[in-house]
Amino acid sequence: MTISADTATVKRWLAKLGRAAERNDAKTIASMFGRECYWRDLIALTWNIRTVEGRDGIEQMLSYTLPHSGLSKIKMDGDAKRNGKTIEAWFTFETSVARGRGHLRLKNGSGYTVLTTMQELKGHEEKRGITREEGIFHGAHPDRKVWHEERARENLELGNSRQPYCVIVGGGQGGIALGARLKRLGVETIIVDRNARAGDSWRNRYRSLVLHDPVWYDHLPYIPFPSHWPVFCPKDKLGDWLEMYTKVMELNYWGATECRKAAFDPASNTWAIQVERDGKRVELRPKQLIFATGSYGPPREPHIKGKERFQGLQYHSGKHTTARPHKGKRCIVLGANSSAHDICADFWEMGAEVTMIQRTPTTVVRSETLMDVAFKDLYSEEAFAKGINVDKADLIFASVPFRLQPDLQRKLYQTMAKRDARLLKRLNAAGFMTDFGEDGSGLLMKALRTGSGYYIDVGCSELIARGDVKVRSRVEIDEIKEKSVLLTDGSELPADIIVYATGYLPMNEWLATVISREVADRIGPNWGYGSGTRGDPGPWQGELRNMWKPLKQEALWFHGGNLHLSRHYSQFLALQIKARSLGLATPVY
Repeated sequence: MTISADTATVKRWLAKLGRAAERNDAKTIASMFGRECYWRDLIALTWNIRTVEGRDGIEQMLSYTLPHSGLSKIKMDGDAKRNGKTIEAWFTFETSVARGRGHLRLKNGSGYTVLTTMQELKGHEEKRGITREEGIFHGAHPDRKVWHEERARENLELGNSRQPYCVIVGGGQGGIALGARLKRLGVETIIVDRNARAGDSWRNRYRSLVLHDPVWYDHLPYIPFPSHWPVFCPKDKLGDWLEMYTKVMELNYWGATECRKAAFDPASNTWAIQVERDGKRVELRPKQLIFATGSYGPPREPHIKGKERFQGLQYHSGKHTTARPHKGKRCIVLGANSSAHDICADFWEMGAEVTMIQRTPTTVVRSETLMDVAFKDLYSEEAFAKGINVDKADLIFASVPFRLQPDLQRKLYQTMAKRDARLLKRLNAAGFMTDFGEDGSGLLMKALRTGSGYYIDVGCSELIARGDVKVRSRVEIDEIKEKSVLLTDGSELPADIIVYATGYLPMNEWLATVISREVADRIGPNWGYGSGTRGDPGPWQGELRNMWKPLKQEALWFHGGNLHLSRHYSQFLALQIKARSLGLATPVY
């Protein structure tokens, strides 16, 4: 069988890599890369989520990891594909404890980007396909326990007479996805959430909320949405799906449960966690504690002069449910990002008079433009038809290091800016400030750097453009009076309602409340990768801060993000926890 020249090139490169890895020869491997090069590892070699850059960075990482990782059996998977000046290919590999999947890009015959990901631990693979459980013991057995009786026993014992290995604080999509991964790996886990039912974290949000990301991007692990599922899912429909998923995946989900305090005992390597469940205090003593409280921490409430004397209604956007009771009221929304837009549209639809206070420019992209330009190649019906399922799409996306993302995104947003030029011109004419980020890299990079500063237009931009939702930009609220707000330009706006769409603090602020200020400060904030842009100060991290990887506190983890991030990274966090439950060596680079 004849193979292409590109496939032959990749096979030779991978073979050389394999021979050098067997000799623990990091120097030779580093010499196989070009001057600009990157190696991104998702726990396969580093037991970390880590990107190293340049030949020196690769050599240093491999010098540490090769002697104990046992990187071997590197084999090309499929044929190579040329993409401009680069050749791309998939490969598989093994380490001493795991099997992995990788992605390679060669440029001018030299290594350009490498992605290595752990896929499963040897001897501890998920049961599936031909290894699935029988579900029945044939024959006659005295005192047989049937499935629902075993489930009832587990629910009764776990957290009472038997302690879980893990406790996950937060039962939204992040906690549920991670809980499902751990369940499949046989790690006993309890998910605690202050809401009564799984899915309430979505049900309790504002009534008009619909996901802005498309269905192909939002699948949960193991159970994809059915083919008839809407492209953009309403929040209550998603809430029902999460509740169903929790039951079908047999997760131990404690609703109406709040985590009050937690302390780690280094002598026993165990957490003592005080939770309040249905009004009763319960102590859980797991080995691992995961905070899966979304992407961020508590609401960021601004401190504004005169706030306490306001005679109207004021609240953070996280508490907004509906504008229905406020017909005819004068509403001020402080903020100009996604939630602010949705809430402004809700007030307008309910007959209120709305003014948005925009302090800094917002990246606005029409939903149709974003779907066609940014999502189509990986997360779409067309991509699925080409054999790119959600798992493959996730790995392709993960194979591009953070350092390279801005340039790629700039090209996309130059196209989007042309497509959306008319809308952007009308928004600017209405006084609404727009940008594509300070470096022109657009929405995705803002999301990764700060999680703010953007809006996928699903209708509110038209309201702003035609003046139905008023905008005051380049100003702040300087002072709040009894029935009005004073702006920093000296103007005054009457107000009956003020909504603070001002975002959230980082996740470590939950730790300050539940564990200690010392632990919170030692770990530091999450999110952002040290880009040096506004809101994401350096130094360069190359990966999102403190997410899905070991923290500066033993046996403590952060997990979260949107549905895509929660799905993808739950795999690698679950494998790290499973390895620790087995007592495997996990030397972190």
